[in-house]
This record gives sequence, C-alpha cells and structure tokens, in this order.
Amino acid sequence: MKTLDSIPTGKIERASKLVKTGVKIGGNYVKYYGQKLVNPDTTKDRLNEENAADIYDGLKTLKGSALKVAQMLSMEKNLLPRAYVEKFSLAQFSVPPLSAPLVRKTFKKYLDKYPEDVFDAFEKDSVNAASIGQVHKATKNGRQLAVKVQYPGVAESISSDLALVKPIAIRMFNLQGKDSDKYFKEVEGKLIEETNYLLELKQSQEITEACSAIPNITFPRYYPELSSERILTMDWMQGQHLSEFTKTDFSQETGNLLGQALWDFYMFQIHGLRKVHADPHPGNFLIGEDSKLIAIDFGCIKEIPNEFYKPYFELAEKGNIENDEIFMKKLYQLEILTPTDSVKELLFFKELFKEMLTIFTLPFNKEVFDFGAPTFWTQIAALSERYSKDEQIRKMNGNRGSKHFLYMNRTFFGLYNLLHDLKAQVNVNNFRQYLG
Repeated sequence: MKTLDSIPTGKIERASKLVKTGVKIGGNYVKYYGQKLVNPDTTKDRLNEENAADIYDGLKTLKGSALKVAQMLSMEKNLLPRAYVEKFSLAQFSVPPLSAPLVRKTFKKYLDKYPEDVFDAFEKDSVNAASIGQVHKATKNGRQLAVKVQYPGVAESISSDLALVKPIAIRMFNLQGKDSDKYFKEVEGKLIEETNYLLELKQSQEITEACSAIPNITFPRYYPELSSERILTMDWMQGQHLSEFTKTDFSQETGNLLGQALWDFYMFQIHGLRKVHADPHPGNFLIGEDSKLIAIDFGCIKEIPNEFYKPYFELAEKGNIENDEIFMKKLYQLEILTPTDSVKELLFFKELFKEMLTIFTLPFNKEVFDFGAPTFWTQIAALSERYSKDEQIRKMNGNRGSKHFLYMNRTFFGLYNLLHDLKAQVNVNNFRQYLG
C-alpha cells in the first residue's frame, strides 16, 4: 500500500478534501437518477457501493476523527447499507500508513530520539494503520514490542473535523436543535482522550491489572519509559484478528470459551469498575494459539456515572419493563422521555423503547444465552429495518436519551456482534465470581 508523506492538518485543507468528496457523491446521485429513468427497476446497491468507496477514499488520507466516526458507524450493521459497513470497516485495518521519514520525525518530536536510538530493531513499515495511529514492530532487550505512533495533527483537528461531519450525522440520525450538541461534545471528549497516549497508558495498566483474574483472556504489558503523549509501546501479542478467526472452522467449545471470556471481561468492567472498554470492534481483539482472547487497545474508555448506571440496568430487568409505572419513571430518568413531549410523542416513544428494550435485554434475563441463535438476530434486524423506514420517527425529534447512551449502546451493540460471530453460548452471571 502506498505510504503518506504528509497528512492535511489545516482546517481549510481538510474541509476542501471533504468538499471534493461531496462533489463525487453528487455525481454518483446524478448517474443513479439517470439510470433510474432508463430502468425504473434500478436499485440503490450500486449507488451505495460508489458512495461508500468515495467517502472512504476521502477520509482515509485525512485520518483522524472523521475516519474514526466511519469506523464507529461500521459497527452499526443494522443501521447502514451493507456496502457502507463493509467499506467503513476497513478503517480498522486498511488505511495508507505514514512514510518512514514522517514516523522518524514524529519520534524525534515526542521522544527526542529517532526509533533506531530507542529500540534494538524497529521495522520502518507499519504492520497496521488505522484511524488515529499506526503500529510498528520493534525489539528491545530480546523482547518483541508493538509501537503505536499517532498521526500528526490528529489531536488538533478533532473539533474542526466533527464540525464537518456534524451535518451528515444530524441528517442520518434525525437530530434536532441545540440538544444534539451534548452528543457531539461526548464524541469530541472521547476522541480527545483517545489521542492522549499517556492517558491510554494509565487506563491500560489499571484495567488489565484489575481484569487479570478473569480466565482465558490475556493482555500486553505496557512500557512507560518507551512511551509519550503520541507514542505508546507495549508487548507484541501474537494472534489472529477476531474477525479472521470467526471465518475459520472453530468448535462450539472454543466459541463458548472465547465468548465467556469476552462477556466476563465486559461485565466485570461495567459492574465492578464502572468504566468500560467502549470500542469492541474485531480489530481490538486477537485469538492466541492457545485459543485465549487477547485485548490490545484501551484508548476508548467510558466511565459510567451512578445516576446513569442504576436506571440503565434497572431497565434491563424484564419485570421493570413490564411494570408501566417503573418503566415510565426510568424513561424520564434516562432522558428518553422529556417534560416537553407531546402526548403523541410520549406514547410513540414509550412503545418504541418498550419493544426495543424487550429484545435487546433478552440476554440479561436468562441464565445461559445463545448469541449464535438466529432468532435473536432476526428480531433485531427486523426491528431495525422497520424503524429505519418509519416516517413517523423521521418527523419527530430524534434527540432521545442521556449522552451516556452513545458509548454504552455502542459497547453492547459491538459486544453482541462479536459474541454472535463466535456463536457463543454464555453463562450470563458467571462474571460475578470475579467481583470480590
């Protein structure tokens, strides 16, 4: 893959790149409508493929938060057309890496040394380039290391990038008015944290130590003396990406073992630490040769305040969903319903969330849950399909729920998808033994 000698860092430079992408998308629509006139049966499949390719091509050279948002959207498999999911998921693994001179320049700036002065050996070609940084393999004192190097200008361009992406997101998620700002501020705050590798170092050490008692999951060791604000050094972990592993012919026993480790890892964090690894895409997990799960990235950690945690998990209980008085109280506490709602909005969103929560909380109301069972996924897909075409939703204010829903729902949606790919049967309350 061709390397990048520079990344657009100025606001105008980055905006112009996105404008060019917009022009291409406009051309795709013109072509689509022309074909539709000739053949009324023409579907949007080709349009979606071309738009997804052009958006991805425009974002991958910008890197940073715009590409990160695309990566986040790729996890929403039931929200976007398949072409977008497939293309945007490449943001996890397949974007152009920085050139060797640019990597050396970054090292000199943030460690005041060149890579060859820090390590015994340092591979100039990256092994993985994603949205915020790329990973190089290195060795020191006989130990194999993974060195994550952040792209120049990423941290400084977060606010301006999100301002450019905001109109698209508002249209896509039907957000209205000033209330939508709380969601964008939440995303902005998390992205700023993700560019602070010293914070990631601290979070990584704290969480991996706390989770060390959970069986069948392992973590790299981190090296503060070889890290800085934009460079992070950890053990090189040998394994296969989870997305690649799930395409192999693994046994039900192995799927269950890995799924249980993944479930216990997440439930322990949420209920024991009240903070969670909120980026559960397949690129952040490896499967080792011993069939152990390996977690390798702790850049995105969501803290869960008690005022959100309590009603959020009370709504996971079947009895509370079915008790109208309790259900309504929790919807108000979680800002799903508001005092300014009309009677029509109140009734509509009450029924909508009752149906959604009845399905999404099914795993919490079983002793053992089979994430490989097709029924659960058929229900989710059918619900998503129906509401994506519901004209009533499009006309109503889409600003629903506390800002904390953004990363918590993303966490569970990603976790459910990973467990589904593993076809895992999970003992739901097994994690409690590790809480102490």
